[in-house]
Amino acid sequence: MPHPHLKVTSSPDGYRWLRLDRPERRNALDVSLMAAVRDELAADPGVPVLLGSTDPRVFCAGADLTISDAERATISDMIYDCCQTMITRPAPVIAVLTGPAVGGGAQLAAASDLRVAGPAARLRWIGPPGPDLAVGAWLLPELVGRGVAMDLVLTGRWVDAAEALALGLVSRVTEDPEGSAEQIAADLAARGTGAGAKAVMAAGGLLDRLRAEREVNRSAWARQR
Repeated sequence: MPHPHLKVTSSPDGYRWLRLDRPERRNALDVSLMAAVRDELAADPGVPVLLGSTDPRVFCAGADLTISDAERATISDMIYDCCQTMITRPAPVIAVLTGPAVGGGAQLAAASDLRVAGPAARLRWIGPPGPDLAVGAWLLPELVGRGVAMDLVLTGRWVDAAEALALGLVSRVTEDPEGSAEQIAADLAARGTGAGAKAVMAAGGLLDRLRAEREVNRSAWARQR
């Protein structure tokens, strides 16, 4: 059954769109929406996926701060399921960033194989107030190196589209990120999705670091009880 806050469409060009559709909460993730995203990412693993938003003003504000700590702990854990699926599925996931991506939203963006951004895109790896969470420490060194990754993780500062491009956090910045991402997805669907390259890049400890961060955050949430 379709989720009311996730719009899923298939293109005749061989790719699928997953669009977060909860604009009144800036696409904040609750447990049911997170489960829907997880399940849709796992479906049709050989088909390229575009992950974006129905509202160009925002990508994803991370976990919903209005729900309980227990629910946010569950969402935190489920994000790692999504990220592992994104890294290991044969076909690529392309994040389309037209607005801010924060916390869990920034995690999903970083775990995507490609990130196509608009000029208003911004990213911030930070958790909710209270628990001492690690957000992105497992993956950011792969993208930007340890020094920059430490800066982003420890300060939780904003990174705008221009800096994200310069650092390698996004693949390209364009006035039409959806159109650009659709062209990439169609080309990949037509000529091969790069499953071999993905398998190589998932090797070397990346998934071990994902699991380590997951355990750190499980412990942090447990201390909140």
